[in-house]
Amino acid sequence: MYIPSKFLLDEDAAWRVVRDAGAGALIVTTSHGLASVFVPVIVSEDRKIISSHLAKANPWWRSVQTGDDILGLFLAASAYVTPSYYPSRIDDPRVVPTWNYLAAEVRGTVTLHQEPSWKLEQVRALTKHFEAGRDREWRVDEAPDSYIDQQLKAIVGIEINVSSIEGKAKLSQNRPMIDRDTVRDEFAKGTLGERNVAQRMSSDG
Repeated sequence: MYIPSKFLLDEDAAWRVVRDAGAGALIVTTSHGLASVFVPVIVSEDRKIISSHLAKANPWWRSVQTGDDILGLFLAASAYVTPSYYPSRIDDPRVVPTWNYLAAEVRGTVTLHQEPSWKLEQVRALTKHFEAGRDREWRVDEAPDSYIDQQLKAIVGIEINVSSIEGKAKLSQNRPMIDRDTVRDEFAKGTLGERNVAQRMSSDG
């Protein structure tokens, strides 16, 4: 990922992008070219492992071998920026449209899991993570055992051994402050995606 220094996130902030995104695209190189899958993920406490699962009916996993290199792409915020939001254009009309976003790129190697016990623990952990804070947190074990067993047979586990992470927050830092403030204020009145970017601009990612 190309990251000018002014857009570079430190490691903690890059992992927050992964957490806030919740899901991302996992990309591998196969004998037939690139292959991707979009899945929800959870990160181990030491940030060395990312885990997920996908439907066994999805052909993605059949082209993956344990130990293959994998790239994970995560996007936590994204919105188009119109030059109309730049007050400075009145004095200097040399402006162009652009895009503001927060993204992280994770590299590592992949391991696939077919063991029912591993898949069950992954599904429990994933559900617990995304249910946290809800007024009533649903648990996997509320479903009948026979149904859980049936569902586990229909998925394949994914484990990524993380080797590196990079994060980028492109939030108009390269524009004069008056432009950046106006972009943030206009986004705050806009679409859900724009409001998300505005919030990130207020907290600098």
